[in-house]
Amino acid sequence: MSGQRVNSFFLGNSSGVNFSIIVSPRDAETGKLQLANCSRSKRAGDWNLDVTPGVNTSKVTVSLSRTLELCLPNATECCPSPLCVVETLQVLACRGSVMLAQLLIQAEIFANSSFAGNVSENATIIPNQAFKPLGSCPCNLTAGACDVRCCCDLECTPDLQQLFSASCFTGVFGGDVNPPFDQLCSSQSMEYTPEWFPFLCVQSSLDNTPFLGYFYHGSTSTPKIPSFKIPLQTSPGKPFTGYREGDPIITEEDEYFTVPQQSMAGQCVGNAPVAYLHNFDVKCLTSLESYKEGLPHDVRINTGTADFIQQNVVYRAVTDRGKFITESENLAAEVLCQNVTFAEHYKFTWKDKNIEQINVTVFLGSLCDGEILTQRFTVEFLSLNSTDGEELFENPGYQAGKPVRAANLNASDPLGSLNIWQPAGRGLCASASYRPVLFGVDSYSGCILEVDINEDCSFLRGNVTEKLNALIQATHIGKRDNSSYTDLNDWVEIIRLDPFSSNVSTGGLKGICPDIPANLNIRIIFAKVGAVQGVPQQQILAVQISYSTILWQFQCGIGCKNTLSILPITASVQFIEVPAQPPPPVTRYQKIYAEFDCNRNEVCWPQLLYPVTRFYTGEPYSQCLAKGLFLAFLVLLAAITSNPWFSKLWNR
Repeated sequence: MSGQRVNSFFLGNSSGVNFSIIVSPRDAETGKLQLANCSRSKRAGDWNLDVTPGVNTSKVTVSLSRTLELCLPNATECCPSPLCVVETLQVLACRGSVMLAQLLIQAEIFANSSFAGNVSENATIIPNQAFKPLGSCPCNLTAGACDVRCCCDLECTPDLQQLFSASCFTGVFGGDVNPPFDQLCSSQSMEYTPEWFPFLCVQSSLDNTPFLGYFYHGSTSTPKIPSFKIPLQTSPGKPFTGYREGDPIITEEDEYFTVPQQSMAGQCVGNAPVAYLHNFDVKCLTSLESYKEGLPHDVRINTGTADFIQQNVVYRAVTDRGKFITESENLAAEVLCQNVTFAEHYKFTWKDKNIEQINVTVFLGSLCDGEILTQRFTVEFLSLNSTDGEELFENPGYQAGKPVRAANLNASDPLGSLNIWQPAGRGLCASASYRPVLFGVDSYSGCILEVDINEDCSFLRGNVTEKLNALIQATHIGKRDNSSYTDLNDWVEIIRLDPFSSNVSTGGLKGICPDIPANLNIRIIFAKVGAVQGVPQQQILAVQISYSTILWQFQCGIGCKNTLSILPITASVQFIEVPAQPPPPVTRYQKIYAEFDCNRNEVCWPQLLYPVTRFYTGEPYSQCLAKGLFLAFLVLLAAITSNPWFSKLWNR
């Protein structure tokens, strides 16, 4: 046993059984234990024996009654050494003089390492490291022995220190933990000391040393973990002041209101936040295996003034699944199907910087295992003043991401369109659909036109021109998003530049056609002409359409057995921002100063005196100035001495 108490059990009926304990010393000659008898008691020395009888089992407890504290000076009844008790015990169970059972216990008990008494006033006190170094002798690495060359080691006797007193460790490692610093006036290091050192040195005691500056107890701040929450949160001290264009819409839980959207890579992101006043219409492909539900429709939305509104949700069933199921594998007789969301249409009604109402239409349908679903998500912002589905914007300027308004003012129906291609399938022009040009979004799209080797070049030019002109069904473009069809001043006429013709003859060769207008270039010039409630008002100033021609040549495949070749035709849209007002004309002073501008002329007259200016950093400025003044003095002296009147004065 190694503790003060140990338990054991006696099996059987304990009635009439006497238990006793003895301390059995070993025989000095033989090393064997002395024989025990049944005439002992339940106490032997510092040991006690307790028996708790039971029905068929009795619990036997052996305990030590002395303390296990180490002896202090002049103390008694304590442990003189760490190994306090080393004894052999015997526990006997006898009925009369007959021994029924015997238990042998070897006790090795150490003294307690904890101390519960009063702390002595002479205990070691660890100093504050901010004012006094903790280790006064860093080279003292070995406990109880002298470290060679460590002259601050108190365990080194004077005789041992004489052996290495001439080669003791120096510096902080050798015990000089508080050396005088160079800025101290009493510093003995006078090497490279400037003449003004006595005027700027530091008068301080060695207790205030810069070496202790490593211990700095300043205020600490816990790092803030970034989260997907808006940095401007609603709080009693800082109320929510409404949304601005592009701000993410916030829910009641101070999280983003998300709807699946397309990323820059073309993939759909399920947790993309909805931006205020930004419309979008996206399609995402999914299957039953990868289908995930979006944000619940019972989430309340922050209106912009710390109030919350509920979504008005209408559920409808999809009648024509063929518009959404784009691919279907061979289905087995029994397949797993699930009712999922086919489309979600969000309509936000807004006024100023607040959201007034949210209407959501959800189309549900059955999606089976092995089918590919094309989900559609649309978000549309409608002003509170809109009537009959036509929105009347409070900000008359264009907003980024909204379609550019086009009109055909020469026709009875002025409604026009400005589109680019959205290819599908093989990318042929015959199967390509259109998508509108969005304001502020530079676009580039195209399609493929199949051309026969015997194609007439004039017919090919007309066919390509017809395909390109089909994208622009308009004569004018609206200056603003709320341009009226009845006001001609609200529109700018489209400037059309005809394709360049070089009149190059192919000499009757087949498969070669020059001057094919394969590229359509749409340049839209706009400017910021003001702001409405802090939202920039952007206006279109001009629109230009031009064509880039190429030399088409039939591409011969393997063996030239195919008589069809391809002709890629493209359309690009570029938005160019210009200042709203023309820049002020150049003044006469600016025209004159341009002659001395070092960035515009090869000869830079202002740098004639470059060495005496502050831009020259090859030498100190004081030396450059002194040399410059001395040079000017020599020039002045030469001018004076070369004057005729100086020679006459000198002769006199």
